[in-house]
Amino acid sequence: MKPIALAGILNNVYGKTFEPVNYVRGVPISGRLRLAQVLGTQEDVAFDVKRIVDPLINDFDVRSYIGKDGSVLSGFLWCDELTEATGDDHYVGVMLKLADLFLQEDSPIDPDLRVEDIFFTGAMVGRASKATQDQRYVDFLFDYLLSVHPQPDTGLWRHCESSPYYWGRGNAFVALGYGEALTYLPPNDQRFGDLVLKHKSHIDTLLSFQHESGSWYQVIDRSDTYLELTATCILGYVIARGINNGWLSGDYGSALSRAWDSISQCIDEDGNVSNACAGTGPLATLEEYLLRPTADGYDDRSGGMALWFAIEHQKFLDTSV
Repeated sequence: MKPIALAGILNNVYGKTFEPVNYVRGVPISGRLRLAQVLGTQEDVAFDVKRIVDPLINDFDVRSYIGKDGSVLSGFLWCDELTEATGDDHYVGVMLKLADLFLQEDSPIDPDLRVEDIFFTGAMVGRASKATQDQRYVDFLFDYLLSVHPQPDTGLWRHCESSPYYWGRGNAFVALGYGEALTYLPPNDQRFGDLVLKHKSHIDTLLSFQHESGSWYQVIDRSDTYLELTATCILGYVIARGINNGWLSGDYGSALSRAWDSISQCIDEDGNVSNACAGTGPLATLEEYLLRPTADGYDDRSGGMALWFAIEHQKFLDTSV
């Protein structure tokens, strides 16, 4: 199935609710707005998205989000896209207030170095840096992403310090966070190249664990675990975005194509998914990661990431003809 066709299926199923507020709802809303831009249907889709989000946006008070973790704050990562679609700066203004929380002393970034925070921070602070060109956001994001590191002996990232296991979606979140940051940070900054090299090194390591089907494992370096949909969607998206933006070469196209072939077998014509890892916080043992159940059927976490991947992969195909 062509990516644009699968994007249409996913668009009809996901991004229809903003409750509970978190990135799981925010990504498919963003995906709907991105697809609308491609199809020229921004006005209609923006109207429907406003209907969904305005009850929270109209009475927005940033004080109610102080102390919330990054998964909640990044639920608003679509705000810049809705501002672009509507011309209403109120949405991007909300995003900036939330991005500011990452820069505060009581930041939502977990001191236990959870990999999810790399995505949440890259997504929100990256968008804020692009929207404002404020050096505070730029410096904070470069400093943060250049100060955290994978395990030196493997090149892979632990879920966090207290859960030292190479969770598949966790490593995908890291790649996504760096990819989001590179999308929005100024490429003429002297630190940009260092960030690209760090990101590319991680991608290269992950490619050494890509299954011949194109998927990645629930635990990246454990071939006895199941092939997991969400990590594969995220990594496919990150590779496509890297090629489309020039920080990955066309040599990564074969890995991208295999990832697409794999995920397209795991999503049916009604948008139901299979083999997507259920919501997962840090776990105490490796065995718990190995036995983590899958979400099958409707799953907006993997459905939203698949929508992002489909749109970005279609852009790759359109420009590589």
